[in-house]
Amino acid sequence: MTRWTVHGTRPAFRSPWVEVWLDDVEQPGGHRFDHHVVKFPRPSVGALVVDGERTLLLWRHRHITDAWGWEIPAGWVEPGEDLAIAAAREAEEETGYRVGSIQPLLEYHPNSGISSMRYSLFLATEVVATGATADPAESSQVAWIPLADIPALARDGQIPDGPSLTALMYYLTVLPGPRARTP
Repeated sequence: MTRWTVHGTRPAFRSPWVEVWLDDVEQPGGHRFDHHVVKFPRPSVGALVVDGERTLLLWRHRHITDAWGWEIPAGWVEPGEDLAIAAAREAEEETGYRVGSIQPLLEYHPNSGISSMRYSLFLATEVVATGATADPAESSQVAWIPLADIPALARDGQIPDGPSLTALMYYLTVLPGPRARTP
């Protein structure tokens, strides 16, 4: 097995939101060049909120891709915050629902060819409405969507967000059981 060799790394751009680094890399075979690496200063989490045969999603617009779509609640982890607590907090802040149980679902690198980001997904259940309204800056609508509708929504491009697609498809296809439930 062969792997790339990193001879050094240096920052090209840094902000509180994103960093771009240049890694001096050498591929197997000897080709050496600067490779851009996108880093994020804080971990990212998402919560797949499930209640029976439905899931809680946000309908939102993303200006970067100029796309509307359904997404799971997600966001950054605050410094020193536990990943699971951050996912539960994001779910409540973005939807107005508090979760009573939160369990690890999946960790993965969403864009490993260019970014070091590690995304942590959680399964949130035992949901209770807080009476608070969701933050309008986060979404245009919060809705309970039947899990049976998710494949058609994905097929029709109405779930364009990678972490949301990953969480939903993992839940529906990888977890054990005819219709996956809390592991």
